[in-house]
Amino acid sequence: MAIDHRNDRSGFVDEIAIAVIAGDGGDGCSAFRREKYVPHGGPAGGDGGRGGNVFMLADDSLNTLQHLAGHHHWRAEHGENGMGKNCHGRSGKDIVVRVPVGTIIRDADLGLVLKDLAEPGQKVRVATGGRGGRGNSRFATPTHQAPREFETGDPGQQRELLLELKLIADAGLVGKPNAGKSTLLSRLSAARPKIAAYPFTTRTPYLGITELANHRRFVIADIPGLIEGAHTGAGLGDEFLRHIERTRLLVHMVDICPPTGTAADDYHAIRRELEQYSPALAAKDEIVVANKMDLTDSDAHLAELRSAVDCDVIAISAVTGRGLEALTEAIWRRLHPEP
Repeated sequence: MAIDHRNDRSGFVDEIAIAVIAGDGGDGCSAFRREKYVPHGGPAGGDGGRGGNVFMLADDSLNTLQHLAGHHHWRAEHGENGMGKNCHGRSGKDIVVRVPVGTIIRDADLGLVLKDLAEPGQKVRVATGGRGGRGNSRFATPTHQAPREFETGDPGQQRELLLELKLIADAGLVGKPNAGKSTLLSRLSAARPKIAAYPFTTRTPYLGITELANHRRFVIADIPGLIEGAHTGAGLGDEFLRHIERTRLLVHMVDICPPTGTAADDYHAIRRELEQYSPALAAKDEIVVANKMDLTDSDAHLAELRSAVDCDVIAISAVTGRGLEALTEAIWRRLHPEP
């Protein structure tokens, strides 16, 4: 069913602050022609070159901002100064900072979103290079034939930026710790998240690509488990909830035989966390999945869950594979409803 995967997520970083500094424009030159056999010299100072710009590019080969850690300042090249004989200075080289698709760029001082790089290949200029100064030849007029004036180059733009990565997936797995999200992701895709029998096994989001028949595919994200109070910072807090804000569909996994309480209690607890974090997030389309149907008494608990929630429940066992084909087809139908 699954034949593709995303890169390993070790060293995952989804927020970082950097400084971008465009190049200064070069100074204009004040010079005069002093050539032999040229009886009438004149102003010959060239213009300074433009300072380099700083761009950001959405690169779909990246899935973390880790590569920017330890490199806070990103500087473009200054423009060269103008020279005599009307030689203009060379413009400074631009630099391109590559970031993952889904990166939101904010001006730290103004608090404004400059760009949401939601598509591969999107590019935005985040700092503009300074204009080069004019040389004295630019100031010559019929009544002012030997100007000595020239301009210095303008400084390049400087900005402190906050980069925030929101993963882009079609479907996001949500649920309490140990609901089986990581196991499901490992069965539906080639992603290999950490799996163990203790809370908070998954500490970073993972992406996997699920392949279906007839060349169909969708991207699914495993989001670290939520507990009651996550929106206020409990457990791993709400730092990963941003990653399901872009998803089109929530796949809400419930342990059908939880160690304490009931499956319905767990379902409603996570729904409350989603609603308190973001009503828009809570309003997203949702599929409810009852996992661990291989356990004793799971059928009775499934009946109780179905009577307690106002939606259909798909029964699966991520360990044995029961119900996985029905689940993936249901996810596909929700993502691509027929007219």
